Amino acid sequence: MREIILIIHFIGLAMGLGTSLAYMFLGIASSKMAETDALKFQLNLLALSRMGQVGLTLLVVSGLWLMSPHWGLLASSPLLIVKLLLVSVLAVLIFLIHAEGQKAKKGDARIHFQKTAIYGRLALFTALTIVVIAVLFFK
Repeated sequence: MREIILIIHFIGLAMGLGTSLAYMFLGIASSKMAETDALKFQLNLLALSRMGQVGLTLLVVSGLWLMSPHWGLLASSPLLIVKLLLVSVLAVLIFLIHAEGQKAKKGDARIHFQKTAIYGRLALFTALTIVVIAVLFFK
């Protein structure tokens, strides 16, 4: 059963991290477009956010199950505490990205996409840091 949950966890990781990477590279592509075309392109990209949300949900649910033998170590494991805190930060960033995307659909997309870009970079850095810490802790 652990292997199945671990597979689900890695699928969630691929979806979540893949969304961040996709936004980064597609953001680079949209920066080379005319502003009106870039805004339309970015509005269409908001559909990717659902993949990131599903990925994060899979990660958290499977991660809670995979953590079951490690909860007793939590107090003496600073790396594990940092990892769990960063997962919380990532969840907040994903929520902020989603909220800004919804505001962008309603108007003044340029301003909201500027905020989304900042949150997206932070989310990518946070997700990569979580992966590094997880590898160091669970090696």
